[in-house]
Amino acid sequence: MHFGQIEGTDILVLDPRFRRMFAGYVRVERLWTGAVWSEGPAWFPAGRYLVWSDIPNNRMLRWGEDSRQVSVFRAPSNNANGNTIDNQGRLVTCEHLTRRVTRTEIDGSIAVVADRWQGKRLNSPNDVVVKSDDSVWFTDPAYGIETDNEGERAESEIDGCHVYRVDPGGTVERVIDDMLRPNGLAFSPDERVLYVSDTGATHKENGPRHIRRFAVAADGRSVSGGEVFAEANAGLFDGFRVDREARLWTSCDEGVHCYDPDGTLIGKVLIPEAVANVTFGGAKRNRLFICGTTSLYSVMLMTNGSRLG
Repeated sequence: MHFGQIEGTDILVLDPRFRRMFAGYVRVERLWTGAVWSEGPAWFPAGRYLVWSDIPNNRMLRWGEDSRQVSVFRAPSNNANGNTIDNQGRLVTCEHLTRRVTRTEIDGSIAVVADRWQGKRLNSPNDVVVKSDDSVWFTDPAYGIETDNEGERAESEIDGCHVYRVDPGGTVERVIDDMLRPNGLAFSPDERVLYVSDTGATHKENGPRHIRRFAVAADGRSVSGGEVFAEANAGLFDGFRVDREARLWTSCDEGVHCYDPDGTLIGKVLIPEAVANVTFGGAKRNRLFICGTTSLYSVMLMTNGSRLG
């Protein structure tokens, strides 16, 4: 079989390139359920566990690969959303309630990475990635300050929703300022391309529901371009990650869509609820962890994540 649903699975092949991502025995597995809105998965290889956010419940959860049990990692979590791992193995977190990006140090203390730009409070940082030069890049839509459900209602102090870069020295720079609701973001494996999703359709009729592609400057500090890479045809693209062959695995309302670097939608991993984010984990980063609305899922792949995230 070259196209269509792989028999007995929730995997839909739209292009032969996608079929090669799966061994014949692979199935989508639900690992746990009980969240209200799952987001921001991040894999810790040393401990062989996954951490993710349950935003309205104001907690972060942990799933252990050995025990296959889920426990509370942090509560309260300041309505944490997106998470990633930096180059030193530390947790970096976007917090809605405190309107900041934080880093959990090795000793467990919390350091503030960014909470203001030009003296003004951020909106509600949403998703975050760390580049190989230790700079921290994050999106800052206003979802966490628009209601009390995922943060605390407040007025925005900034003229819109933007994408920022935090220099290793701590300087916060705005790098993209022409998006309505920037959301998920990830770099290509060679870090020459930055992908950013825009979920502006939540606030504007016929608004953006796409992923844009930006060229990263040679100095690694700024971007240009921003053409549309992919349009969502099942709800919205939220968080996503990139594998080592530069394929993009993105969340959407029907599960996970996979795009080849040339922009072709090559296949889908169907999940019975909306998906908000994904990440690669496992010993070889060949397990895709999927944050469905209420549940955590995973599927084994014949590829690997480009890096921890």
